[in-house]
Parts: sequence; structure tokens; C-alpha cells
Amino acid sequence: MTAVDFGSFIETLATHSGEAIMPFFRTSLAALDKSANGSFDPVTEADRASEVAMRRLINATFPSHGIIGEEFGAERPDAEYVWVLDPIDGTKSFICGMPIWGTLIGLTHHGRPVYGMMNQPFTRERFSGDGKAARYEGPTGRRDLSVRGCSSLAEAVISTTHPGLMQAEERQRFERLEARAKLSRYGGDCYAYAMLAAGHLDLVAETGLKAYDIVALIPIVEGAGGVITSWSGGDCSTGGSVIAASDKRLHEEALAVLNA
Repeated sequence: MTAVDFGSFIETLATHSGEAIMPFFRTSLAALDKSANGSFDPVTEADRASEVAMRRLINATFPSHGIIGEEFGAERPDAEYVWVLDPIDGTKSFICGMPIWGTLIGLTHHGRPVYGMMNQPFTRERFSGDGKAARYEGPTGRRDLSVRGCSSLAEAVISTTHPGLMQAEERQRFERLEARAKLSRYGGDCYAYAMLAAGHLDLVAETGLKAYDIVALIPIVEGAGGVITSWSGGDCSTGGSVIAASDKRLHEEALAVLNA
């Protein structure tokens, strides 16, 4: 199957997952706390319904493919092709009725992210990429995505979901970065990476991510011309500490500050 065919299938996955989620958004649904360390980590019936819908479709269409999902774990994780799913990235925003969340649908080939989509069914926006190009589709139409040039941290708009999610040492490193930036914004989750790919943010720094939090976003950021790595400059497809930048020069400066 070609990348174009996979792109068409991901569109179908996004439609089915969105149909499973939207009956729950801005309702009185309850959120369960699945954390094990005392830090609130909510999961809702919308998360589960969305992932079930996507898993059923993948298993029916590509029974030899693997699946790694936030809510229901791994099936055939060593397969040649593996789908990496986060049904609602930004569940805290979701349960607060805020639209800064999205469904992440990623595809890896021999462990390498090759296609990804961030679908926001409430705003009817889809951001997708294959590492070579990235695209937007929404109420304003369709267009290619492209990062904006930003050569220095002093001119950068940066984002993180919240510094309070970081460990103390990580937070200190992020604060060094933030202190040198022009502007910082909190609360973006996956939407921040989409805004970087669309040319509205310059830098996103996160920690404590899992593979399902980031695999889908890598081909979008890279396809739009951005750079995305771990805080040490290496591969970030398994999660951990991640930094995405709109410009190679900015990425190099940010790494230098983080690792000073």
C-alpha cells in the first residue's frame, strides 16, 4: 500500500474516532483517574470509545499490523507496520470543555514514524504529514503547512503544556529556555505542535511523553520543515523529553540552553 492509500485510511480512522468522541464533548461525563503516583491523569469513556473504534477498523483492514494505544496497550508491537494511537491527547482540556485537544493517529514502518495526523473533530481541523510534506484541512479550506523562520530564541514564541508536569531538574532547564524567549504560552498539548507546523509557534518543549503522545506529530512537524528531537538531540519517537523547533538555528540554540 502506498503512502497515499495510508493517508486515505487515516482519514477514515479520524472520521470514525471523531464520531465516537463528539457525543461526549461538553457533556457531564465523568473522568476516572488512572494515575499511580498521585498526579491527576484522567481518562473518559470518550477516550475508550475512540480507541475501540480505531482498533476495530485497523484489525479489520490490516490484520497483520500492530497497534499501540494509550488506553488498551499493545498488539503485535513488533510488526512491520504499527499504528500508534492517542484517542484524546489533552484529556484535561477535554473534560474542561476547552477545544485544545486532538486525536493522534501515527503509523510507523520498522519502528520509524512515516505518517501522522492530529484530528480535532470539534473545530473540524486535521493536520497531517509524512515527513516530506504536511497539510491542513479545516473550515478555512485546505493548504500546505510550513513553519516560519525564527533564527534566535530571543524572537521565539515557545509553548509547553505546563511546567508543573516536569520534574524539578527538567523544570529548571525549561525555565532557562523560557527566560530567553520573547513569549511563552501554556496548555497546548498536541495542538501546540500543530500550531508550530502551521507557522504560529516557534518552539515546543515537553517532558514525560509516551510514544503515543508524539509518534503522530513527528511526520507533521518534519513535513512542515521543522525539527523535532529529544532534549539531547536524538530520536524522540519513543517519547521522553521532546523539543520541536521551527528553525534549525533555533533548535541548536535551544539544545545549548537546555544542556548548559
